[in-house]
Amino acid sequence: MKPIFGRGPSLPIRLALAVVLSLVLIIADSRYQSFNWAKVYLNSLVSPLQYMANSPRILLDSASSQLMSNQALLSQSQRLEQQLFLLRDDLLRLRHLEQENKRLRDLLGSPVRFDTRRMVAEIMAVDTDPFSHQAVIDKGSLEGVFEGQPVLNEQGVVGQVISVGKTTSRVLLITDTSHGIPVRVARNDIRAIASGSGQLDRLLLHNITRNTDIREGDILLSSGLAGRFPEGYPVGRVSRVGYEEGQPFADIRVQPFAALDRVRYLLLLWPAPRIIDVDAAVAQRPDTGEQVSQ
Repeated sequence: MKPIFGRGPSLPIRLALAVVLSLVLIIADSRYQSFNWAKVYLNSLVSPLQYMANSPRILLDSASSQLMSNQALLSQSQRLEQQLFLLRDDLLRLRHLEQENKRLRDLLGSPVRFDTRRMVAEIMAVDTDPFSHQAVIDKGSLEGVFEGQPVLNEQGVVGQVISVGKTTSRVLLITDTSHGIPVRVARNDIRAIASGSGQLDRLLLHNITRNTDIREGDILLSSGLAGRFPEGYPVGRVSRVGYEEGQPFADIRVQPFAALDRVRYLLLLWPAPRIIDVDAAVAQRPDTGEQVSQ
C-alpha cells in the first residue's frame, strides 16, 4: 500500500532550505524592518511565559530581601537594647551622683558655726563587731585631725575621733556603749548625759529621776559641757519615757538624728580660734614701763 503523502526532500536539503530562509528573513528584518508588526504580536504572545519563567527569581529575591530585612531588624534591635542598657546604667550613675551631691550639699549646709574650720571626710570601713560601734575615715594627721575631734553629718552628731594615723582615723560613734555626750533638752534646758546603748538607733539617758520634766518627742542638743562637742548641735529625739515600779530612775530612750547605719560622709570640726582682747590684756598686764605698739 502506498503512503498518502509521498516522501519529501531529504534532511540535508531541508536544513539548507531552512538556513537560507532564515538568512533571508534576518536580512529583510535588519535592513528593511519588515517584521516589526509581527514582533509586537509575538512579544505579547510570549510575555506571559516570560513572567512565569521569571516568577521563581522574583520570589527568591523577595524572600532573600525579607530575610535580610529581618536580620537587620534583629541586629538593630540588639544594638538598641545594648544602648538602652548602657543608658540605664548611666542614668543609675547619674542618680547616684545626684544623691551624693545632695548629701554633700546638705552636709556643707549643716548648722555649723562659720568661724570654725571644717572638713568633709568619707567612711572607708565600719567595724563588724556588734559590740563596738566604730568607723574608719579617710583623713588623718596630715590633714590636722586630732583625738577627741567632734564628728557630725548633715543630720546631727555622729561621734568623735579616738585614734589618728597619718592618712586615716578611727571614729567612735555615739551609740557605742563606752560613749557618752552631754546634752540638754531644747524645750526646757534640762541637762543630762546621753550614753550609747550598743544599738545604732538608740541612746539612753541614765540617772534621770521620775519627776524630771522630759517627754516623748523632746529634742536633745549638745550642751557644750566638757568642751568636747560644740554647743547646740542636734543629737536625737526622745522616743520613750518609761517608769518601772520600785525604780528611782526613769527609762528614757533617744533615737539619734544621724542615721548611723547609712552614713557615708562626715564633717570634722575644729575649735574656733581664740580671739585675744588686746585692750584687756594690756589692762591686766603689770606696769613695767614698756609701751605696747599697736
